[in-house]
Amino acid sequence: MLAAFDCEAKVKISSWMLVGLMCTALSCSLLAQSPITDAAHRDWNFGAFVEGGVGLEDRTNFGFFALGLHGAHTMTDELGSGLFKGTAEYGVEALPLWQSYTPTFQRITCAAGATSTAACTAPYTVGGTFTGVSVTPIILRYNFTHGRRMMPWIQGAGGVLFTTRKYPAVGNLNYADPTMTGVNADTSQINFTPQGGVGVHYFLRNKRSLDLSANAVHISSASLGDKNPGVNASLQFTVGYSWWK
Repeated sequence: MLAAFDCEAKVKISSWMLVGLMCTALSCSLLAQSPITDAAHRDWNFGAFVEGGVGLEDRTNFGFFALGLHGAHTMTDELGSGLFKGTAEYGVEALPLWQSYTPTFQRITCAAGATSTAACTAPYTVGGTFTGVSVTPIILRYNFTHGRRMMPWIQGAGGVLFTTRKYPAVGNLNYADPTMTGVNADTSQINFTPQGGVGVHYFLRNKRSLDLSANAVHISSASLGDKNPGVNASLQFTVGYSWWK
């Protein structure tokens, strides 16, 4: 009788120990298996990316390409709950290579009060490829941290673009239109880039993510030049890689 009781007790104890070990293992697994849980408690992330895009509306014949670097600091602990749980982040970006590919066309430049092409330059070609650098010193981003490997985000940002030539090109061959052919009929080498977008970090492993995004970008000189045709809307896509610290 006693032997049977001891055997039954040992079986029960062994069963409870097994359940306890399984629960402990499961708890540890849940704590360790989510790279996003780890990333949500990291202070910094740094990355590099390639960007390409197209103009919209009246700029559908414009193309864009850039190489960039990204750095950001997590400003809050996790906020909210459920699908809206996330962290707020402040970031900056630098694009040491920025290019825009635009149509070429002919224009002339005429003296004030020109009454014929005799007071104008010979036609010359403008447009083509524009090269510059861009800095985005203000990026406000919200990272959604409810997932296991995919961390979606939304952002608003503002930057500055510096080009080697006045961007975009303007002008025509009409000497009687000083707004297009006058000596001051030009744009600016400095433009501003307010923007907003969405994206996702896909974590390949802890502290390492593949990044995809789509940004709507407006390009405008804020009338720093005589004319401000700008690029009212463009859509920019990026592919990048980030390290979380």
